[in-house]
Amino acid sequence: MSPGKQASEGEAAAPMAAGARLEAMRRRVRLSRLAVWTVIAAGPIALGVAITSTPTTVEAATPSKPTAAVRTTAQAADPAGYAQLFVHAWLRSSADDASSAQARLAHSMAPDVELPDPAADAQSTPASVTAVRSAQRTDGAWSVTVAAQYADGAVRYYAVPVAADRAGASFAVTGAPGVVAGPGRAEVRKSSYGVSVPEGDLSAAVGEFLAAYLTGAGEVDRYLAPGVSLSPVSPAPYTTVTVQQVSAVEEAAAAEQVPADGTKVRVHAQVEARDTGGRWPLGYELALTARSNRWEVSALESGTALDGGAR
Repeated sequence: MSPGKQASEGEAAAPMAAGARLEAMRRRVRLSRLAVWTVIAAGPIALGVAITSTPTTVEAATPSKPTAAVRTTAQAADPAGYAQLFVHAWLRSSADDASSAQARLAHSMAPDVELPDPAADAQSTPASVTAVRSAQRTDGAWSVTVAAQYADGAVRYYAVPVAADRAGASFAVTGAPGVVAGPGRAEVRKSSYGVSVPEGDLSAAVGEFLAAYLTGAGEVDRYLAPGVSLSPVSPAPYTTVTVQQVSAVEEAAAAEQVPADGTKVRVHAQVEARDTGGRWPLGYELALTARSNRWEVSALESGTALDGGAR
């Protein structure tokens, strides 16, 4: 048989096969309908059996996308304030007067901890009590270091064991405080403000801004870059502010003239502020931007930047 004839017969056979399959499907549907009508006449029970046995079309289930796992990390509650409050009450209580307000407070926070029994001529109660360090030992168990400072300048450190739940809704002091050595002094990295800024436009802009910010001498807004909003300290705490030294991160801050618009510098200003109570050395970190041949304050930051990171 020639290839052309074989192709013709194949093409003719394909529709015939398709038609046969379609006719078979129609026959099954007619039979199913007939079965349903038959059992309807037979009663509801037979109808239920027919429905369950009637051929159904099964659709392939579309694979559902895996649900992303939602991880909820519980923020462990730091019990530093609780330990601070306990030490404050514990140091001001006495076993000889367990009914005092401080003794009752200490006992409510740590029922199993004994109260101190200070001598009559013992050092007075501390002037202040401050939590200086918290360390989580295990899940729910903490050790809080609390500093008690006395009027004569002496400082004593206490390590307080505290239990805390995950939600931070409940705490308990689990044992008596222990006197420990104070935290060591950390090594301070070299400051990134290594460029000395001479007297000139930049130093003047810094001094005028801080004077307005701290003394109310002039409007703060006139020294700010467009879009920057900053309110002065109110009421003004000082009568005068004098710039002692200005250091910068960028070399552009040391230029004799104001550089091109958009130039940004970060500076640290050491100032001397005065009021009726005396002289106060203060430090401020600022970011300034050059615009229209003048320096404008674009940010006032707290603390001192040591890494020269962008602001």
